[in-house]
Amino acid sequence: MAASRKLLWKLYPSYLLLIIFSLLVVGFYAAAELKKFYLEQSKSRLEAEAGLVSRIIGPRFSPRNIDAVDAICKEMGGQISGRITVILPDGTVIGDTDLDPRQMENHGDRPEVSTALQGRTGLSTRFSSSEKVRRIYVAVPVKRGSEVVGVVRLSMPMTAAEAVLSSIYLKLAAAGLAVAMIAAIISLVVSRGLNRVLQEMKSGAERFAAGELDYRLLIPDSEEMAALALAMNQMASQLETRIKELVSQRNEIEAVLSSMLDAVLVVDCDKNILRQNHAAESLLGIRKEDHGRSLEEVVRNSALLKFAEKALAGEEPTAVELAVVRDGEKIFQVHGTLLKDGSGRKLGAVFVLNDITGLKKLERIRSEFVANVSHELRTPITAIKGFVETLKESALQDPENARKFLDILESHTNRLNAIIEDLLMLSRLEQSEESGEIALVETPLKSILESALELNRAKAEEKKISLELDAPEELKAKINSQLIEQAVSNLIDNAVKFSEPGKSVRVRAEPREKEIVITVSDFGPGIPREHIPRIFERFYRVDKGRSRKMGGTGLGLAIVKHIVQLHKGRVCVESAEGKGTKFSIYLSVA
Repeated sequence: MAASRKLLWKLYPSYLLLIIFSLLVVGFYAAAELKKFYLEQSKSRLEAEAGLVSRIIGPRFSPRNIDAVDAICKEMGGQISGRITVILPDGTVIGDTDLDPRQMENHGDRPEVSTALQGRTGLSTRFSSSEKVRRIYVAVPVKRGSEVVGVVRLSMPMTAAEAVLSSIYLKLAAAGLAVAMIAAIISLVVSRGLNRVLQEMKSGAERFAAGELDYRLLIPDSEEMAALALAMNQMASQLETRIKELVSQRNEIEAVLSSMLDAVLVVDCDKNILRQNHAAESLLGIRKEDHGRSLEEVVRNSALLKFAEKALAGEEPTAVELAVVRDGEKIFQVHGTLLKDGSGRKLGAVFVLNDITGLKKLERIRSEFVANVSHELRTPITAIKGFVETLKESALQDPENARKFLDILESHTNRLNAIIEDLLMLSRLEQSEESGEIALVETPLKSILESALELNRAKAEEKKISLELDAPEELKAKINSQLIEQAVSNLIDNAVKFSEPGKSVRVRAEPREKEIVITVSDFGPGIPREHIPRIFERFYRVDKGRSRKMGGTGLGLAIVKHIVQLHKGRVCVESAEGKGTKFSIYLSVA
């Protein structure tokens, strides 16, 4: 690339060359006109003098008077500045101011003499071989009547004229040089002024490009430059407004994308990543420096890649469910929509990944809940129906069997009632949890724990299980005493049911920093690790047969969980197979 030059050195030499060229043209024209004028003046003077000489010599014009004519020429040569030559029609010279006519060659072939012999004034400028100088010649015819009897020619050297013209040319050149210098200085000043204005505008444009859009150019004096400066200032103002709007919109979009829990991913038509939010980065393992990279290089989920191809190939929005394994499997509903510009040209696609893992889990829990409720209700109802039919058919005539069947019917009826009561309790707890309406009173915990132990003491004594309590008298908590008593009672009931005879169940309450912890520990068979995450689900049983045999409804731990959540607390479980289980209820002091 050729090196660029400053505008000053592009404009100024052009102006200077234009001025010099103009002066040269004017100078040459003036010199030519002066020369032409001088020659015309010389011709007129010589023509007038030649006419005067012809009138004097005319009466003596004859080859016989050669000496008289020559004497007149030499006499008048001193009075006239030019050289006089008298020529006969045949070209013979009969008189000359400077030379002897008898020794001069025939002049009939001279162009000015030929013209004069035709009756017209002849004019010629040429080099004189006899005098070795350039001369101007004027020849006039000498007539007698209408007959040309000879020619009188006057000439003068061009040296004088050339000296005068040279002097004039020199003065013209000096004047032209002075004018050129003045014009050059003026052009330089004008060019520098224009260059300075342009430099200021360039500096302003650079400041605009650097982001200083609040800077304003000074308005020059010239109309055109003032219009340009105003246009650039207006452009900067509009750019500043537009950029502020774009930055505000971008910040809003970034804030919205960053705060979205759903993952958002934008790709171009070649599946190169254009934008993603924090959720997409954590979910798909995309980094900020992955901008511009292909989706195949960054994302390892084949289902998502196939969906991206399908979305980019289609015209309508599409959706699909897919699993993403990253920190555990999650289920996402992916929506894909084409990204187009104002003219409808396809630019890429935007994908939104909605985490529906919780919804799927709730659907599964709901489905299992319905199945479990149906199963739990169907078992006693089927038994009741069977024994009722048996009683109707024959067992009423057998009092002993009838009573036995009625006891069984009573047991199943009680079980149904317990299930319904627990379901109603869960429903009330959920309603209270949603509304937040629960009466909390600061109450001593030890008395509540003692009441929970007393509710389960009879069952414990049947299995020779000892119940132990460790709780400070002064320990108090802001609770609903009936609900906490039921939650602890449910935990003690489970501990008694699943503990071997002769073991113990320990209940303990203690303060820990900003929490109060109530623990119920047993030394039973424990809970297998794979069942622990689900034991608080409704109707979930670790050992279904044994649990039903012991009369459990499968809702006790679910009730415990909801009661603790109503108190803004949490419940945890620690268990090891063959070593026992410990349930911990954490209640906030505040």
